[in-house]
Amino acid sequence: MATPQSTVEGAAPRVPLFYDPRVRGIAYQVLVFAGLIALIYWIIGNTTANLQRANIASGFAFLQGRAGFDIGDSLVEYSSDSTYGRALFVGFLNTLRVAVVGIITATIIGFIIGIGRLSKNWLINRICLVYVEVFRNIPPLLVIFFWYFGVLSVLPLPRDSIDLPLGSYLNSRGFYFPRFLWGEGAWLVLVGLVLGIVFTFFVRRWAHRRQMATGEQFPVFWTGAGLIVGLPLLAFVVTGFPLSFEFPELSTFNLRGGIQVRPEFLALYLALSFYTAAFIAEIVRAGVLGVSHGQSEAAQALGLRSGQSMRLVIIPQALRIIIPPLTSQYLNLTKNSSLAVAIGYPDLVATGGTTLNQTGQAIEVVAIWLVVYLGLSLGTAALMNWYNARMALVER
Repeated sequence: MATPQSTVEGAAPRVPLFYDPRVRGIAYQVLVFAGLIALIYWIIGNTTANLQRANIASGFAFLQGRAGFDIGDSLVEYSSDSTYGRALFVGFLNTLRVAVVGIITATIIGFIIGIGRLSKNWLINRICLVYVEVFRNIPPLLVIFFWYFGVLSVLPLPRDSIDLPLGSYLNSRGFYFPRFLWGEGAWLVLVGLVLGIVFTFFVRRWAHRRQMATGEQFPVFWTGAGLIVGLPLLAFVVTGFPLSFEFPELSTFNLRGGIQVRPEFLALYLALSFYTAAFIAEIVRAGVLGVSHGQSEAAQALGLRSGQSMRLVIIPQALRIIIPPLTSQYLNLTKNSSLAVAIGYPDLVATGGTTLNQTGQAIEVVAIWLVVYLGLSLGTAALMNWYNARMALVER
């Protein structure tokens, strides 16, 4: 009678548990996770003990306390009697304002400079090259100082303000322009604008389907321009022109009336826009060069002029290359806005710093900074990822 074999012929030898790579991987991950939990527990415990030793109460109840400091530039109503929470909200709106207008301006300038870098005109090409190389190799803080101390601070005093068109003035205290005073029924103008945008969207979709089916083009641009401009203008006429202007007026020592854009905002806005535009220009240039040269030749063979070829053929394809790195530049501009504290612009970091100094709630204020900037960055990235997905090439 044959004895049973202890092992099956051809089977791999059994590996000890300690030498199993899968088991070791899980064990290492468990140890690292436990170490992180222990580190976090130690940090929280140490921080709590330090706060108790300094008689500082933790939590966000301080946001309801009276701020006691003024903010010179605010988009919403604010006074020294407002709460710390209101002050931080004002700082957040100021940060958001710089980020939005800076991104729009930097994108426009960057596209112009990037296309100019590809120009066959020697002078335009060299000017754009110098612009890119200068701004890319200077720290953004120095660019802010240049605009604030080197340009805006040396402007004339209010009594000698530079007279600009449309009743505007420029001096060392900022830029002044007329204020719009809307009358009764002005809301219909806004309704007309919204309807114009909505109708333009549907016209564009209809024209695209029509072109795919018949090959015939429809003047979407001029139709959209007519709707977006015409409907608000029609509502403006129907409601009896409910608009008047408050013009800034020169006085002995200052200007009164109108809207004032302070030099701190102007310096930060211009610096971040021109600085970021240099990087966007290189991204645009690389995106255009990334499109096959055969596309340009095909556009020329179809009779398209150089401008039409760039606008209708090259740029739409280059966007698939441009959008991902463009997102990083938008995030950098938003985060660089925190440099506003160097020139006294009341952004989130500046108002939070004052709040921190008065209340001692360092952990809470820093946590608010982290959450706000993380939220702005994630929101911007999500929007750009959505747009990138819309522009992606759909393969059949």
